[in-house]
Amino acid sequence: MEGCGRPRPGSHGTWITARMIDAYCELHDAGWAHSVETWMDGELAGGLYGVAIGHVFFGESMFARVTDASKIAFAPTWSPTCVNAGFGMIDCQMATEHLASLGAREIPRREFSARLATLVNSSDSRPAPWPLLAPHEGAR
Repeated sequence: MEGCGRPRPGSHGTWITARMIDAYCELHDAGWAHSVETWMDGELAGGLYGVAIGHVFFGESMFARVTDASKIAFAPTWSPTCVNAGFGMIDCQMATEHLASLGAREIPRREFSARLATLVNSSDSRPAPWPLLAPHEGAR
């Protein structure tokens, strides 16, 4: 989360404050928030985090210190974890070229709302930790 909160080229500031990081850590402890990290040679290269409710993953932010490291983090988030758990949608929030390169596409609000109502309210929508996909070094 701290990596996602660092200012990016062409941006002024960040919405990822210390209070927000604390809140996401509480959501993580409760089983709602999840993160995926890419480590290269013992260094954090990139990652992403967000909240899973029902069968929807709401992506909050992603970052890369090394080219394509966030893409490497994204791949195991959707496949196999999300697909095997029956996830039907990832909410990216923003339409960007980067997300489009990962397969994101915009859908009409009516379709989004209908899918959201079904997927969020699935019978097994309780929070739960995700399995470790690879060894990791720290939560922040």
